[in-house]
Amino acid sequence: MAATRILILSWEYPPLIEGGLARHVRKLSEQLVQRDVEVHVLTRGDGVSPIEQEMVGVHVHRVSEPRKPADLDEFLSWIEQMNGDMVAAGIELGARMSFDLVHGHDWLVATAGEELSRRLRCPWVVTIHATEYGRHQGWVDKHPQSHIHGVETWMANRADAVITCSHYMRDHVSDIYGLDDQRVAVIPNGIDPLDLQPVEDLDALRARFAAPHERLVLLVGRLVYEKGFQIALEALPGVIERLGDVRFLVAGSGTAETELREQAEALGLLDHGTFMGWIGDDVLHSLYRIADLTVVPSIYEPFGLVALEAMASGCPTIVADTGGLREVVPNEEVGLRFRSRDPRSLATMMERVLSDGALRDRLIAEASEHVLRFDWADIARQTVAVYGELGELRRGPLAV
Repeated sequence: MAATRILILSWEYPPLIEGGLARHVRKLSEQLVQRDVEVHVLTRGDGVSPIEQEMVGVHVHRVSEPRKPADLDEFLSWIEQMNGDMVAAGIELGARMSFDLVHGHDWLVATAGEELSRRLRCPWVVTIHATEYGRHQGWVDKHPQSHIHGVETWMANRADAVITCSHYMRDHVSDIYGLDDQRVAVIPNGIDPLDLQPVEDLDALRARFAAPHERLVLLVGRLVYEKGFQIALEALPGVIERLGDVRFLVAGSGTAETELREQAEALGLLDHGTFMGWIGDDVLHSLYRIADLTVVPSIYEPFGLVALEAMASGCPTIVADTGGLREVVPNEEVGLRFRSRDPRSLATMMERVLSDGALRDRLIAEASEHVLRFDWADIARQTVAVYGELGELRRGPLAV
């Protein structure tokens, strides 16, 4: 039995965007609608958007956002309250209509997903985008990491099906949560080139950060340890010394921002680049177009959406040889990989790309074809196939 009406749970959904999760859920939801699935998204509000709204065919239902947490302990209570509000809203929805399936994204909505699955008597699918174990390189024995890891373990084992975005993540979650990997479906993230169109005056934008003769290196993402920006900064002084006219941009914000700025100052890099802070998608899509190179130096990376976006935007890309990045950049025809955590290896690869115009042109041409494999319509088709396998699990009337 194919799922015809589903309830998707996500702690973020546009216009409320914390990171890549909101974009993923939006594109998946819109493509599911194109496959004649009635999609209802239950998410938290931003204090401005309507409580109920139809967006590109997707029915969005928002619960009030709890008071902003002051620390990690408060954050866990905040998550608990948000999940409780989602359960109440989901039960109310279930009284108005029946659902064939509940699909939750990450641990942040796990308790609501499990509760609503039981109340609505339908299967529960979870997509695991990242793990606490991976983010902290296995150090999950202390609070609050131990609590989050426990929730993730419970979620992965209780769900009727698990989806990950890469084969690396399938192996990772199967190992740390003790799952049979046959229970885990691999469905990658997607890309829509139409979403990546620049809106800025590109010549003017580039002139803000680099002279015409200078080469511009772009680093994008949350400024946290596992994204590896410290490795890229360590690699840059040697590249600048050997090649000369190289500048860098760091686009993003996060808990490691102060530390990274201090590292850049200690390395003598502040005169060679710019920390932009948080930027919106429109500016980001323009930055890909003006950069000569995008570097993704992650220590832990379940997938690597930044690399995919950069390649789709015609920007040569270097990634760490780790995690899901190996699947986004599978060979040197579409991008280069450096030894993970090794600044010297990264510096060597950066110099190759920045000094070889023919190599850059080849990477751009091959990558433009490669990214077509990550099509949202195909990702929705694969997701519907997972839903269809669970159709027979529905039992009895709704328990609302």
